[in-house]
Amino acid sequence: MKALFAASLLAGTLLGIGSASSADVIDLSTWKCSQFINADKDTVGIVLAWLDGYYQDEDAPPIIDKERFVGNAKKIGEYCVKNPDVGLITATDKLFGSD
Repeated sequence: MKALFAASLLAGTLLGIGSASSADVIDLSTWKCSQFINADKDTVGIVLAWLDGYYQDEDAPPIIDKERFVGNAKKIGEYCVKNPDVGLITATDKLFGSD
């Protein structure tokens, strides 16, 4: 149930990114999954958008595949709920690979 709630929350960020987050700088290399799943909606949206771009091929066309984006957001949410002490970048590298 927690995983479904977290995945729904993450997918809900596609409704839009509102005002700026309270943090001016987000150092994702230091974030744990627990920080990600407990972050406010705006911060989650910013982080998801950054991660989406980070894991794209260098020559990928400038498009946003909303279905893929939501699916990846759900994968991150489900993984992080089950593994709150894992680093966020470690988690996303495991899920989406890195170069």
